Amino acid sequence: MSTYRANPEHGVAWITGGSTGIGRSVARLLAKEGYTVAVTVRANDPIDTLIEETRGMAGKVLAFPSDVTDEAGMAAAVAAIEAQAGPIVLAIFNAGSYMPVTGENLRMEAFRQSFAVNVFGVINGLVPVIERMRNRGRGHVVFMGSISCYFGWPTTAAYGATKAAVNIIAEALKFDFDKMNIRTQVMNPGFIDTPLTEKSAYYMPAMMPVEAAAERICKAIRKSGFEVTFPRRLTWAMKLLFLLPRPLRERALRVATRWKAEPMIYLRRSSFD
Repeated sequence: MSTYRANPEHGVAWITGGSTGIGRSVARLLAKEGYTVAVTVRANDPIDTLIEETRGMAGKVLAFPSDVTDEAGMAAAVAAIEAQAGPIVLAIFNAGSYMPVTGENLRMEAFRQSFAVNVFGVINGLVPVIERMRNRGRGHVVFMGSISCYFGWPTTAAYGATKAAVNIIAEALKFDFDKMNIRTQVMNPGFIDTPLTEKSAYYMPAMMPVEAAAERICKAIRKSGFEVTFPRRLTWAMKLLFLLPRPLRERALRVATRWKAEPMIYLRRSSFD
């Protein structure tokens, strides 16, 4: 028997970081499919416009303010969602922070914040929701990764490390989640046109519109297996690069990102801070 796959008729879809970027577009599409979508947002995030945009759709969007770095707050958010909207059958851990890191501008805060949001922000929501899914005997969990998990890119010392951690967490837990009838998926997209990628200092090939990325994610939730990566013209090349000896891979990345032509950080105007 195949592992459970979420359906709008079964309960609530929960998305962390759903007020902007990929999360917002995915929330809109899931509401269109008929889900009641619970969106975890920070207190001042622009969620009202999303609620208005989805009014009249088959489903609806509900806001549940919380900070993903707050362990107790996330447990309370899960409890509030289930009390007010119904059982969470689909959990999408999308909230993320990208803080560029370069060797000549190392900062502890960039690593602390990246891991607090991208790794512990996932775990803070995962633990309480999995307990409820386990007790019900079914569930569907989606982790938002990135192609930066495969190997190091310029400026991704913190971000890439967190996405590699998310992939390992998802892959390791899948062994147990399968036995618990909880479907596990990890999305490893390429470069998506969102507020996060606006912070990047290097050229990003095969940039994808956020709406197209959201459609690919929602299709994958309905039909695909464990890892979903796109666009293929970029991500398949990344998988091939991973097989190359490191010096060849490094040379290819310097060309692809045009990093060799970038001046040192203290010689260029930076948007990193």
